[in-house]
Amino acid sequence: MASTVASDKRPGYGQLLRTPGAWTFLLPGFAARQPFAMLTIGIVLLVQHTTGSYGSAGAVAAVTGVSMALFAPQSGKLADRFGQRAVLVPGVVLHTVSVSVLTTLALTGAPLWALFAAAVPTGASVPQIGPMVRARWAARLQGSPLLPTAAAFESVTDEFTFVVGPVLATALCTGVHPAAGLIAEAGLTLIGGLLFAAQRRTQPAHGNALAAERAERVSALSVPGVRVLAVAFLGIGAVFGGMQVSLTAFTEEIGNPGMNGLLYGLFAAGNMLAGVAVGAVAWKSGPRRRLVVGYTALTLTASLLWTAHSAAVLGALGLVVGLCIAPALISGYTLVEALVPASARTEAFTWLTGAVALGQAAAVTVAGQLADAHGASTGFLVPLVGTALALMTLLLLRSRLTPPPVGRVAARGIGHRVPVAVD
Repeated sequence: MASTVASDKRPGYGQLLRTPGAWTFLLPGFAARQPFAMLTIGIVLLVQHTTGSYGSAGAVAAVTGVSMALFAPQSGKLADRFGQRAVLVPGVVLHTVSVSVLTTLALTGAPLWALFAAAVPTGASVPQIGPMVRARWAARLQGSPLLPTAAAFESVTDEFTFVVGPVLATALCTGVHPAAGLIAEAGLTLIGGLLFAAQRRTQPAHGNALAAERAERVSALSVPGVRVLAVAFLGIGAVFGGMQVSLTAFTEEIGNPGMNGLLYGLFAAGNMLAGVAVGAVAWKSGPRRRLVVGYTALTLTASLLWTAHSAAVLGALGLVVGLCIAPALISGYTLVEALVPASARTEAFTWLTGAVALGQAAAVTVAGQLADAHGASTGFLVPLVGTALALMTLLLLRSRLTPPPVGRVAARGIGHRVPVAVD
């Protein structure tokens, strides 16, 4: 049921957070989405410690990311059809068990193939909390001008997890035990995921309750714009993965591994600050134009990372790169509201999240191999190549990010949607 939010003034974060029921899913959702930010770096640090190879560590993390990318959309589709709780409860239990098995195998010196085998269910079971929270906002705010503000708020929350998660995982792995990051990740997944699943009142209506839409269920990936956005988000994932592995290798090279969390925190902090600003501004240009401009800036700034040879310069460049990510992410998620029917929205969000994970998986593999063979600086070429290829695709297929006409939407029974000016 749509929330009746007053709109007599320009929508803002305070007004958004007064949405009835919002805090009941925001707080447990924040704890439960930490695994996405902690898992990759936790695996990299543990496996590198036990094998001595960044290439092996990146490969295991990559298997996890690929598995997540392949299974996340299916999780979103099941949540749209059967409800979020039905997917979350068994999912978080499986994830906790899988992480425990992977950690045990790494610590006991198991062969690499065994780590790969354990990485598959670990990635497949990562709970898709971010997309589920976005779907709850969409259900609560249907017809409200606060939807773009909610998209910005969620991106800020995502980026804040990327400030807290990697720093926490790195501190635990370097200061407590190499496995402590993954153990904490599993605990947060279990507790936060179960608490989030318990919030039934804010759960969006699922497929069995949407009888009018069951007759013509739309796959999110059948929407051309979603495919274009997925490619764009692959490049963003390349930045995350390339930065995680390359920063780890760089701080090892300079003999100060503890600085890894600080440098990655600067990168993620830039991302978060930009997200706050994007959500606070009343934009005159549409999300499609902002996506292209933001992505161009991201590619240009990422091209400078490999030139940095000091921690101070790298920290400053990482901050600037982070500032360029949030506008692209927020614009992409805002476009989903206009492109995708409500019955497939969770699936659409998970395709984008999965694309980030897939890009991240490829990046940690390639960056790890480059760091092993040629030094940490070469690993920073991965964000450049990933964003450049995605930007070319985005520019060539930009026209596919146009929403269907309102009349056509109504005729298909998709339901009410907030008009979004894409340019």
